[in-house]
Amino acid sequence: MINFFKKPNEKIFNVSKLDADTLLYKVFPRFFMELMKKYFRLEIEGIENLPLKGPVIIAPNHSGFSGFDALILAYVLQQNTKRIPRVMTHHLWFLTEKTALPAQKMGFIEASYENGITLLKKNNLVVLFPEGEQGNFKPSTKKYQLQEFKRGFIRMALETDAVIVPTLILGAEETHINLQQLKFSKFLRGLVLPLPLNILPLPAKWKIIFEKPIDLPFGPEKIDDRELCIDLANEIQESMQKKLNKEVKKRGSGYL
Repeated sequence: MINFFKKPNEKIFNVSKLDADTLLYKVFPRFFMELMKKYFRLEIEGIENLPLKGPVIIAPNHSGFSGFDALILAYVLQQNTKRIPRVMTHHLWFLTEKTALPAQKMGFIEASYENGITLLKKNNLVVLFPEGEQGNFKPSTKKYQLQEFKRGFIRMALETDAVIVPTLILGAEETHINLQQLKFSKFLRGLVLPLPLNILPLPAKWKIIFEKPIDLPFGPEKIDDRELCIDLANEIQESMQKKLNKEVKKRGSGYL
């Protein structure tokens, strides 16, 4: 049996003897993610900035509407920290049992303040996209333009003493093109969905950059200080936007 992704001294498993859950949620995802890393020519910077213990909030920009950024980021985190990342995910994943089960198997957690606090108090590494669906489903005409950061991740960090790792993801914007953001507030408050140009991913070149962790100099007593939370979120967003602009200018075409 040939294993193209075998590491030195790693045991090779006989696929025929593995159960369906192991194949579906462990073997196939790893095979798929390794293919995606090669397809997107993934480059990673700042691995040394990832804490190996304690409560951590990974705060990336969100784009590409497909969720590839969440999947690939989670895989990179698991491979490089040996921690299981918990990804705060759009509630649409959890509307039915058929979608909720695979989401939970992949480490997805329904995005809510309460879920985030519970995970961080257990010293988990949590991926939380501060832009939410407004970033993920924005039209591609606004690519690499950060949408307003929600303040929940700041309040979570204050309450649990978690560090925040700002993270830049380049490539997802060019991988899936979104023509327009569709709003369905008439049917469900706050619901927005994308109008995609392509479903199959385009061969954009990806880069993930982990910035230095931010340890907020405040505690739980500041959770209800709305002005402070807004200022902290805006400061992180502005810093990330400047770095994104610099990286986009430096990389040139997203496909070469």
